[in-house]
Amino acid sequence: MTSFRQHIRALAFIMPLIVAGCTHVYRNHGYVPPEHDLAQVQIGQTNQSELDSLIGRPSAQGVLTGSAWYYVGSRWDYYGAREPREIERRVVAISFNDQNVVSNVETFGLEDGRVIELSRRTTESGITNVSIVRQLMGSIGRVSAGQLLDN
Repeated sequence: MTSFRQHIRALAFIMPLIVAGCTHVYRNHGYVPPEHDLAQVQIGQTNQSELDSLIGRPSAQGVLTGSAWYYVGSRWDYYGAREPREIERRVVAISFNDQNVVSNVETFGLEDGRVIELSRRTTESGITNVSIVRQLMGSIGRVSAGQLLDN
């Protein structure tokens, strides 16, 4: 009888942990200005410095100075041991003309985009599994005193 009670107690202790581990946790990343703030932006009238005070600085800017500001926000769903899943994304792109006046305001969602795999470009060092001492010992004999004096 004691063993049965111990199992019941253990189960009563573990069940809330199991249930809590299988709940959805939502996390927001980035910043996108609310609609009522974006409504204050007038195309052809609002300049870049005014935009800074109206809706704040962007999380990203265009490659060319002053070409566009990008506000990016996303919502992620974390569920148990499953890999996180992006369930919502919103991008607001504000373009400027040559006089730094707003020329266009566009809003994109997750349904408008496509997944782009980014490749990680790294430069190979050419040195793998070689210690510093081995590198120094390997360079002995390659340089002669005459080569040092000629330069």
